[in-house]
Amino acid sequence: MDVPRAIGGLREIADRFEGYIIDQWGVMHDGRALFPGVREVFRELKARGRRIVLLSNSGRRAAVNDARLMEMGLDPALVDGSVTSGEVTWQALARRAEPPFSRLGRRCFLLTRFGDMAVVEGLDLELVEDVAEADFLLITGVDSPDRTLEDYLPIVERAAERRIPAICSNPDIVAPVAGRLALAPGAVARKYEELGGPVTYIGKPNPRIYRACLALLDGIPRDRILAIGDSLAHDIRGAHDAGLASCFVTSGVHREELPADLPEPELLARVRELASAHGAVPEFVIRRLCW
Repeated sequence: MDVPRAIGGLREIADRFEGYIIDQWGVMHDGRALFPGVREVFRELKARGRRIVLLSNSGRRAAVNDARLMEMGLDPALVDGSVTSGEVTWQALARRAEPPFSRLGRRCFLLTRFGDMAVVEGLDLELVEDVAEADFLLITGVDSPDRTLEDYLPIVERAAERRIPAICSNPDIVAPVAGRLALAPGAVARKYEELGGPVTYIGKPNPRIYRACLALLDGIPRDRILAIGDSLAHDIRGAHDAGLASCFVTSGVHREELPADLPEPELLARVRELASAHGAVPEFVIRRLCW
């Protein structure tokens, strides 16, 4: 098979896979509403006995994320499991079983989205209001589009003076919000790294989050699992490193580089060029998630 292969709908390859790991923002929804055709995809897959795990780089807990999807109209019975980087981070902070979590102090300076405290609820942490008093920086969300990277510079600059460790539970640099790309937590974490601060990322393409997904798809061989996502650096690279086939949705974070009116041969050529720069080329390309 030539890689990548363009498909018009998931129906063309659905029989090849038993398990699906599906990204959310940019693939299923724009942060406010499900995209047309998404419900049909889930219904058709479940009717065929396929297992579906939702995977998101959201810094929020899985239960909060699931509730938001229900509000958008997704039937939870169609999903076999949900993994967010926020949930994986919360579990790691609770257990503190391995580095870097086993070495972190308790005083935490939290960056969260619009005051979401569920990301630290139940954890043995002391939240501090001055980053100069913190043992570590926890970056779970940013108030975009209301705030920009420049708004966060005083915080990361002060933290960088002491080189305190940072945990970023959402490595995304940008996120599609209501039809446009907005600042995501990964951009703040990257800036902190540029200033000399040490950062641990939890989320795609980090292997830790794929282990959580594969645990929910236990019993399905990896060559029968398809990962679907819109980020070449995160979804496609993460799937590649985990030994999984991938399907790239072009209408997400790369939509400006891959406009909808591109003829198929040119689209595939551009995808191959962009993907090669990230060291992982998807097996399949689809313009939007549809059956």
